[in-house]
Amino acid sequence: MKQQQVKFYYKNVTAEILGSEHGITKEQFNQLAQKTEPLIEQLNADRKVGKVRYRDLPYQKDTVEKVKQVADKFGWCENFVVLGIGGSALGNIALQTALNPYMYNLDDKQRKGPRLFVLDNVDPQQISSFLGWIEGRLDKTVFNVISKSGRTSETAAQFLTVCGMLEQKLGKDSLKKHIIATTDLKEGTLRKTADRLGLVSLDVPDGVGGRFSVLSAVGLLSAAVCGIDIEQLLAGAAEMDKKVSQQSFYQNPAAVNAAINWHYYNRGKRISVMMPYSFALKDFADWFRQLWAESLGKAKDLSGRMVSVGPTPVKALGATDQHSQVQLYREGPNDKMFTFLAVEDFEKDVQIGSSSVTAPQLGYLVNQKMSRLLNSEKIATEYALAANQRPSVTVAFEKICPYTVGQFIYLFEVSTSIAGLLFGIDAYNQPAVELGKDATLALMGGGDDAKLAEKIKPFMEMDNRFII
Repeated sequence: MKQQQVKFYYKNVTAEILGSEHGITKEQFNQLAQKTEPLIEQLNADRKVGKVRYRDLPYQKDTVEKVKQVADKFGWCENFVVLGIGGSALGNIALQTALNPYMYNLDDKQRKGPRLFVLDNVDPQQISSFLGWIEGRLDKTVFNVISKSGRTSETAAQFLTVCGMLEQKLGKDSLKKHIIATTDLKEGTLRKTADRLGLVSLDVPDGVGGRFSVLSAVGLLSAAVCGIDIEQLLAGAAEMDKKVSQQSFYQNPAAVNAAINWHYYNRGKRISVMMPYSFALKDFADWFRQLWAESLGKAKDLSGRMVSVGPTPVKALGATDQHSQVQLYREGPNDKMFTFLAVEDFEKDVQIGSSSVTAPQLGYLVNQKMSRLLNSEKIATEYALAANQRPSVTVAFEKICPYTVGQFIYLFEVSTSIAGLLFGIDAYNQPAVELGKDATLALMGGGDDAKLAEKIKPFMEMDNRFII
């Protein structure tokens, strides 16, 4: 049986559609091919010597078996709670939204596993509300704390709070039954804590940054627990791996995607809008934002030269944001590159009904499929943007399923790597994140940098001269 596919479509960036001023000509595409093909070769070579570790995640059979064993071991729970932030959370959320029903947490008939909650912040009202609800359900709840080091302040705060609640309500011995740690294999604060407490644990793979980790145990456990076929997820990624390893530029969707985005960035279109026409795919726009922003937003290139580059990722949702953003996108600055996500075959559909209140002007909707309306909205927006010389590409899912979601994830991860090579920057570090982390520690009394604490003091109180 032929597997469902993800297809990358890029006609609407060509000069044939947009004209020579805003479209890419055949000559320019050939120039992009000449520049990009050596980088495909370089990335493939780096992968062979272990420099691009996320590229091997589709083939991690041992990890899959361990994840499935852990999922089975904790299959008794009714609530599964992920404690994490950024790359430890966004992928979990995106997989759940894409591959389980909208009413999964509320409708027992639609649920294939426990309810899933992902606490990816430390907002006190949110946390307080959740803790108040979960307090009486702790005996049927499992917490998966995800942190490579264990020193991420937000996740550590959640973890300490949960541990305290479990100890108070169920006793200290309950931690082993109710907590799973996903962390570094050998070292770090959380690894030491997990070993000391005897917690069941999974590994964050060495050399894989958080934003590239969704296809590791970081994202696979919550997926498996909630009934998602993780083997099909990785099989889809493995098939996309073959496509994005192709040396030929025109046969490599990640290379073409990266090159198009790089081309437009250098021509003043420095905002990347991802617009899914599917509620199920909406949280992949959030996942993409971290992947694109943290990987490509860099001050220095590989030679140490100041370049301050990076496209700004923006999310939109079709058809919702046709009514909130498209006015700007069509008539505002022509400084954006659009990526549509579309679905050809929705798993379930709704026929628009007829009613005694149906006005004659609405008769065209009666007995139509909701999927046809949504996809018509996508094509209409695509057409309207092209009419104003706004470039767009489309990633089309034949159907949303674990296989195509795996393809999509891997396509954009490799697109990011190739884009990093085109920009000449390190796509795998995030040096600008550290100052904010250190400043938080200083403000909370956990830092050891006295000079930094002094520098922060003026920001601790609002200057009355500037309050209106």
